[in-house]
Amino acid sequence: MSGPTVAVIGAGISGLTMSKMLADYGLEFATFESSDRVGGNWAFGNPNGHSSAYRSLHIDTSKHQLSFKDFPMPEEYPDFPHHTQVKEYLDSYADAFDIRRRIEFENGVLHARRLGADEGGGWELETQRTGTRRFDVLVVANGHHWDPRFADKPGEYTGLTMHSHAYIDPRTPYDLTGKRILIIGLGNSAADIAVELSSKTLDNEVVISTRSSAWIVPKYFAGKPADKYYRTSPHIPFAWQRKFVQVMQPMTAGRPEDYGLPTPNHKFFEAHPTQSVELPLRLGSGDLRAKGDIERWDGRTVHFADGTCEDFDVVIHATGYNITFPFFDEDLVSAPENHIRLYKRIFKPGLEDLAFVGFAQSTPTLFPFVECQTRLVAAWLAGRYEPPTEAEMERVIDEDQQKYTAHMVQRPRHTQQLDFFLYEHDIRVKEIPAGMARAARAGVAR
Repeated sequence: MSGPTVAVIGAGISGLTMSKMLADYGLEFATFESSDRVGGNWAFGNPNGHSSAYRSLHIDTSKHQLSFKDFPMPEEYPDFPHHTQVKEYLDSYADAFDIRRRIEFENGVLHARRLGADEGGGWELETQRTGTRRFDVLVVANGHHWDPRFADKPGEYTGLTMHSHAYIDPRTPYDLTGKRILIIGLGNSAADIAVELSSKTLDNEVVISTRSSAWIVPKYFAGKPADKYYRTSPHIPFAWQRKFVQVMQPMTAGRPEDYGLPTPNHKFFEAHPTQSVELPLRLGSGDLRAKGDIERWDGRTVHFADGTCEDFDVVIHATGYNITFPFFDEDLVSAPENHIRLYKRIFKPGLEDLAFVGFAQSTPTLFPFVECQTRLVAAWLAGRYEPPTEAEMERVIDEDQQKYTAHMVQRPRHTQQLDFFLYEHDIRVKEIPAGMARAARAGVAR
């Protein structure tokens, strides 16, 4: 099958899935990876620095929600696999579909320049070790959990500062035993690290600081992984479904303030919930304390918004990530405060030879979301799908933002939030058929 030449940036979850789909369609492509291995975020100790996995990490989504449709996770895996098992799964995926030979390892894209019509169009890529390369279309799959975002507070902290991205990283070994430790944030990584460091065997004093607090959800419900019961319906208004779970949440997991967290400044599902079995237990046992927001730094002293202050040896920022595209000129593509306007989280209006894959905080997980996206992108590259006009794209972007994020706390963490089940239904039932019809009309017109 003939078609455009395609460059894919990244060989993590998104890049691997995109590469497999392009191979399925018989398209000509090359996948550029700055590391010497696949897996991206799930390759612990990744030489390119893009992994945020820590030694004890288990994924917070059960294998039942995590698996690709055409490549289930092994039955013998536990409900919540260790990061080494997720990496093993991605390696198996790459080998099962013979993707590895299409990946150019240690050959990342340093710069991507969009060529004008007078230059023949397409993209000119400057690569790490193979010089300048040209392609018709560029697919960006470089991930968004690798550029750490730190809490910005007045003053200066003079103790040891790190981001959760570097926590127990083999390249930056720190002995955190017997320390007074402050963890900033209350997402899944913050909860995991707080639980681990508050173990009495480490003789630490651990405090967790949260600006907004969070609703804690259990990993198991009625003896089964709780996310097995999670599925939103496209046939019932999303607002009604949120109201229902807001009523049910305190009955299943209690209110955060019952075990020592500040009262959340939002309702359940107005921010990403935190999944943890042990965090309430550690708080309730006194092994871990919670504080509100930080007001300022003063040497090793941290002043909190409630007027109290404490000294700490270590501050760990579990404060999320920036969406960054180091290979693009900023005036071409950027994501200030993690905002990037993408049609169906894929196409940037006005750049008809560029697509993005994996740029979402998808509930319950990213894996099937990416698989859904790559089907549409591959159909587009094969000429079977056509996006709408630029004006229609802009209109739908606004509409989708209202649908997926208007009810969320307006912070950089939630700019890319969406619900997979609603998104997948929209893509499968509405968008792909509509795009196929547009492609058919365009073919007739040409």
